[in-house]
Amino acid sequence: MTEVRPQARSERHQFEVGDRVEVLCDHNREDARVRDWLDGIVVQADYKMVAVQFVEDVYLTGGWMVPDRVLWCQQNSNVIRPAKKRRRKKSRSTAR
Repeated sequence: MTEVRPQARSERHQFEVGDRVEVLCDHNREDARVRDWLDGIVVQADYKMVAVQFVEDVYLTGGWMVPDRVLWCQQNSNVIRPAKKRRRKKSRSTAR
């Protein structure tokens, strides 16, 4: 029997709670179902799995909508990546 050791606490997980990420998943875009990258927030994470919650509806590969909008991925999966940082556009006031 092999011994399973927990991961050392000093090792950082790739994704942690509160991280902004992108997940390759099925979702709606302009009234059409697409499989593309979608922004979400990590709401739960451990050494193996990550739960990501989305603002928009997401779907399982079988076509079922996920009611709580939370998808689970493995920490080292190729369908999850850190979100690209977006720059905010400065709003210009027209009235002077």
